[in-house]
Amino acid sequence: MLYFRKMKKFPCLLALIVIGFAAHAQEIPKWKIGDVDKYIASKPGEVLIINFWATFCKPCVAEIPYFIELSKQYKDKKVSLMLISLDLPSQYPVKIRKFAAKHGFNAPISWLDETNADYFCPRIDSSWSGSIPATLILHTGTGYRKFFEEEMKKEKLEAEIQAALKSSRIMGIKKSRFERDFRLNKVGQF
Repeated sequence: MLYFRKMKKFPCLLALIVIGFAAHAQEIPKWKIGDVDKYIASKPGEVLIINFWATFCKPCVAEIPYFIELSKQYKDKKVSLMLISLDLPSQYPVKIRKFAAKHGFNAPISWLDETNADYFCPRIDSSWSGSIPATLILHTGTGYRKFFEEEMKKEKLEAEIQAALKSSRIMGIKKSRFERDFRLNKVGQF
């Protein structure tokens, strides 16, 4: 009888574990290339790191941990990371989600539902051949934009983040000088 009571509790415990795992599982939306454009437009004045990767790409998987680390380090300076999976449709969403959880990838992930690289690659950068890893770093407020079709080392990624942030300060200085000059001119002090 005691054994039977324990067995009745086991399914309940198992159900709680499954529900708990599902509650913490990352949602991975399915995107078209136009959704990448919408994502960029939804982040005014921010530095965006958009990384194209796949679960089967060893250099991709190797670089993602420091992409996550640096995006968290610079989060207060409005730096965001988006990981866009180029995995095969058979991997979406379950295998991508499990892979991300296993490797501790806690940054936002989406899956690009496009099959024609001749269409979507030039929309990201005209020089992109389609190989991965590939990373687009841009500042939506200044027009800063750099594309890398290579595995990025941590030091290089951080230097590029700093360059994108610096473009913001440079544009801010130019804007404030323009505003000052415009005000002085407007009130007749020139």
